[in-house]
Amino acid sequence: MIERQDGKGRWVDNRMIERLWRTLKYECIYMNAFETGSQARAWIGKWLAYYNAERPHSRHGILTPDEAYERKTEPMRLAA
Repeated sequence: MIERQDGKGRWVDNRMIERLWRTLKYECIYMNAFETGSQARAWIGKWLAYYNAERPHSRHGILTPDEAYERKTEPMRLAA
């Protein structure tokens, strides 16, 4: 089997961003009834700041993404 090297059409290329969007939907969007686009934008901005600065991630050994970036730690490899 030949793997494509251009990154187009491979689910592996998008798994991190797809996980982010899924988490955003379940933890922010579905939990709130936004009445305006600007209200949604403000809540999503607050949630993204929380996600990066305060919410621990198992992928980073229970560090926040900001802490992992500051420490330059490698993401943990999960067993398949």
